[in-house]
Amino acid sequence: MNIKFRLTLMSFMQFFVWGAWLITIANYWFGTKQWDGAQFGLIFATMGFASLFMPTITGIIADKWINAEKLYAILHILYACTLIYIPQVETPNAFFWTIFLAMCFYMPTISLSNSISYSTLKSNNLDLVKDFPPIRVWGTIGFIAAMWMTNLTESKASANQFYIAGIGALALGIYAFSLPKCPPSNSLEEKSTLMQKFGLDAFKLFANYKMALFFVFSMFLGGALQLTNAYGDVFLDEFKLLPVYAESFVIKYSTIIMSISQVSETLFILAIPFFLKRFGIKKVMVIAMLAWVFRFGLFAYGDPSGNLWMIILSCVVYGMAFDFFNISGSLFVETSTTPKTRSSAQGLFMMMTNGFGAVLGSVISGWMIQKYFTESYTNIQALAAHVNATSTDKHLLNFLSEKGISVLENGNLSRALDVKDWHNIWLAFTIYALIITVLFMIFFKHKHTKAQEKAIEAITH
Repeated sequence: MNIKFRLTLMSFMQFFVWGAWLITIANYWFGTKQWDGAQFGLIFATMGFASLFMPTITGIIADKWINAEKLYAILHILYACTLIYIPQVETPNAFFWTIFLAMCFYMPTISLSNSISYSTLKSNNLDLVKDFPPIRVWGTIGFIAAMWMTNLTESKASANQFYIAGIGALALGIYAFSLPKCPPSNSLEEKSTLMQKFGLDAFKLFANYKMALFFVFSMFLGGALQLTNAYGDVFLDEFKLLPVYAESFVIKYSTIIMSISQVSETLFILAIPFFLKRFGIKKVMVIAMLAWVFRFGLFAYGDPSGNLWMIILSCVVYGMAFDFFNISGSLFVETSTTPKTRSSAQGLFMMMTNGFGAVLGSVISGWMIQKYFTESYTNIQALAAHVNATSTDKHLLNFLSEKGISVLENGNLSRALDVKDWHNIWLAFTIYALIITVLFMIFFKHKHTKAQEKAIEAITH
């Protein structure tokens, strides 16, 4: 079988087994389980916690003791077992630890899949620059395909999303044992310290004011990514609480609508060379930050009817917000560090965005939304007045039934229903992104170095 096809299949499944539940887990948490919103932020923080140490640990293991493809296979099988067990979990605390365990198995496989692709392409005398990007883009397609499958099988609020991901991960784990061998390189120096092995020596880069500033802003912007991953789909789904939107296409296919973000991501990658050459690294970073402002702001004013175009445009803007900062930021790190510290610096960049940034964004947003933007309703009349409906409206009663809530004879609900103020939630996030953008423009002073001009020139040709 063609080696590039085999790596493409691996890349597709790598992100399929993540996309099947990542965007829709909020529907399961808030809708099916009706658990506390403040604790939900911790669920998305598990990715950040796991990213802080697991990729490094598994990297050391793959470098020293076990073939990368075998370790990759084992991790995916363990990930699959954990996902399949998730529907049995009945408490928020147990759910957190189960998801955290799943993330400890999954997050290292992202870097391992890259390592396997690089190693295999090199051993087959193929061009990394030319052949790897088309392979990697199929990962995003896999993510989109999983979102569509979860939505079209009506699994976005049920345990089935974990079964879809779990079965896929089990298949990928078994398949990975057949991948070309990637033996340990024994590349770690015997005399390297524990800090060097874990990449912690990269924190020395904080002694450089510009690098420190860049990493701090990377952390704050990393938090923004988690906000739409965590709440985007449930935001669209909860429009069905409002009778005027209850039968909207957007509500029924909210996950498919959200997948426009991933489609946009693949397309904006192609536009990066043009923007880098025309505007330079700092301005591209600023464009990315402004895109986050529009991402949140358009959500704040969008709805499934007259302002549907805002929701669609918000998803399109996401591609620019995500791609432009990650790639321009990576290029800044690559051209601002020495060869000796470059790998550690790139690792630190990822740690600040996907590690500390993810934890910060997830935990604080969960607490903030529950404390300031959530109201509990215990009476059908009060709830009906809030959503501009009658207490006997069939859409409202159907919504309550989906949540497992019944209406008592006195008009009270069998249990409280938490309703989020999504308009002001997204406005708060908009202000957050705008403040970061303005501060970055003021404090981050940067002019192109010759190395950066050379790197941009290489990208655009």
